[in-house]
Amino acid sequence: MGRDLYETFPIARELYDQAVEILGFDLRRISFEGPEEELKQTQVTQPALFVHSVALEMLARERGLEPQATAGHSLGEFCAVVSARALDFADALLVVKARGEEMALAGERTPGAMAALLGADPGQVDRICSEAASAGVVVPANLNAPGQIVLSGDATAIDKAVETAKKMGIRRAIKLNVSGAFHSPLMAPARRALAAALDRATFRDPQVPVYQNVTARAVRSAGEIKSNLLSQLEKPVLWEATIRQMWADGFSEYREVGAGKILQGLNRRILPDAVTAGLSSALDLNQLNVSA
Repeated sequence: MGRDLYETFPIARELYDQAVEILGFDLRRISFEGPEEELKQTQVTQPALFVHSVALEMLARERGLEPQATAGHSLGEFCAVVSARALDFADALLVVKARGEEMALAGERTPGAMAALLGADPGQVDRICSEAASAGVVVPANLNAPGQIVLSGDATAIDKAVETAKKMGIRRAIKLNVSGAFHSPLMAPARRALAAALDRATFRDPQVPVYQNVTARAVRSAGEIKSNLLSQLEKPVLWEATIRQMWADGFSEYREVGAGKILQGLNRRILPDAVTAGLSSALDLNQLNVSA
């Protein structure tokens, strides 16, 4: 991931080289070569995805693609804040570094899990969480799209939630391969260190609105952006509501900037009539049609 950008564009090389100095480990080697087991560790995954996305965003701007508003799913929200010019790359990477390390530690201290429910409506999700709560903490963590909600919590409670969902006839209930119960109260131990990292960063009012996970609405002040980034640690990602609000506010064209196509798939379920495209590689950049 990112090797094509590094080998092709000076901006990408500069960002990756700067990231190695900031992080204290060779993000280039792990991103470009693996091993996959190392890349999947959340304290590595988060900086890797962040640097890759910011590099793509900066290169897209060079080609005339200017955002009118930004949003990002979970970690992606930090990329969205940088894109909106509310936070510099270096400051944001230091926050992402602290976030990844502390979330990994929280996952080790209090083992948790996550599970995706496909085909469940909000009422069914509430019932599943209520029944599984006898086994521990279990909450909706990602409200991604119609019929796609992710739960997070204690491992035993998530197991019970999956079992309950299957008994209820939910189309699919799948445990996810993650290292902790993200966007749940089990992330509370990471709050203090993340708050300290956010305090050390210099925030500015964004140049364009940032639609944030915990509010699902446009945010235009530095202080509120900072506060929401901290709250996001333990609160759900209101992604479907975010995209619907952007649509209601007049945005009809969306581009996913970063690895993969997950958000494009969600967008097509949420807004079938919207224009949705992706930008994930040097090839995509070379084929970029800003007027599309």
